[in-house]
Amino acid sequence: MAFALRSPGAVRAPACAQRASGVRAAKPGFLRSAAVARPQVQTNAAALSVPVNQLTDEERANLARELGYKSIGRELPDNVSLTDIIKSMPAEVFKLDHGKAWRACLTTIAACSACWYLISISPWYLLPAAWALAGTAFTGCFVIGHDCGHRSFHENNLIEDIVGHIFFAPLIYPFEPWRIKHNHHHAHTNKLVEDTAWHPVTEADMAKWDSTSAMLYKVFLGTPLKLWASVGHWLVWHFDLNKYTPKQRTRVVISLAVVYGFMATAFPALLYFGGPWAFVKYWLMPWLGYHFWMSTFTVVHHTAPHIPFKKAEEWNAAKAQLSGTVHCDFPNWVEFLTHDISWHVPHHVAPKIPWYNLRKATESLRENWGQYMTECTFNWRVVKNICTECHVYDEKVNYKPFDYKKEEALFAVQRRVLPDSAAF
Repeated sequence: MAFALRSPGAVRAPACAQRASGVRAAKPGFLRSAAVARPQVQTNAAALSVPVNQLTDEERANLARELGYKSIGRELPDNVSLTDIIKSMPAEVFKLDHGKAWRACLTTIAACSACWYLISISPWYLLPAAWALAGTAFTGCFVIGHDCGHRSFHENNLIEDIVGHIFFAPLIYPFEPWRIKHNHHHAHTNKLVEDTAWHPVTEADMAKWDSTSAMLYKVFLGTPLKLWASVGHWLVWHFDLNKYTPKQRTRVVISLAVVYGFMATAFPALLYFGGPWAFVKYWLMPWLGYHFWMSTFTVVHHTAPHIPFKKAEEWNAAKAQLSGTVHCDFPNWVEFLTHDISWHVPHHVAPKIPWYNLRKATESLRENWGQYMTECTFNWRVVKNICTECHVYDEKVNYKPFDYKKEEALFAVQRRVLPDSAAF
């Protein structure tokens, strides 16, 4: 993990010179207290080049404030294994409670039903709020299926498969393809290329783009539209049988049949009884709201200027899952409707922990390993850095923006216009 520092007295190089060297200027005041002991290096939020484990506690605290985090952890020692971390947590966080699991199902069904009713009675100017609420409730469907996929919902795997398919169907998510690829994400979290949830673009990738591809990538991964990027991920990863082994394909085909069956019944019914507007109003807009949370949770939990993606030969499971996963506090109503999926660090340390034990597991990790954890509250500054700066893999500085050679208008406007507040 790495970042760079600038002395408060350093002379700022002209912007064109900074662009030519691939480095943008730091925000004024960036880590002034650390400047005495560090080289005078120009940087921005996405280019951080002094190892985090070389910083004092005060310097890391200052860095956290600059980047919009509550805390930035030290680098986990090489001799700590993932097993060591798992063994430090109390045994009860791994215990299943079928009552809590089924109550979550009822909560989500009730929340989705209430939101559909709210949508039906809302005047046009309140529909965006109703859709946002419905999209959050839809995300509860995903979290229930998510626990089923991790075998942390019920002791009976057949029940988990049935429940997972049922709750994923309205999201048009084929359960088995998602389960296979999501487990791959857990096995390769923050590993360059291998992580199937998300990984930064490489310069080799960019060299292959034509002008149209470059524009599309920059618009959808280099702006706030990145908070809906899971739509593209969903389409690319979960419907292509060629991405699965012959042994996996039977179960994959069953999942696809469930999804297509839902689409063949629910969508025509919406169109028949309410026309195209009913389809948009009751399904498409809540579905896009769900994808906002799907994308936002993913990038906030796994993207930060000081947290690197690693090549396979350098990757360390314990560092990736504990130090490389961000805990982010969201509004209480979001955490309630999404069943605490944002309490994400213990889920990556041990995916079989059910959602209702994630808070207790997080407290245990804070007590035993808190000095190595990164935490934040959902805020504009974190989102702005992720959307406008953290794009391209760089071995030395972790991330650089798409326009690291020369500032482009698309990003210049965002840097000036998007809020930079450490609140939301």
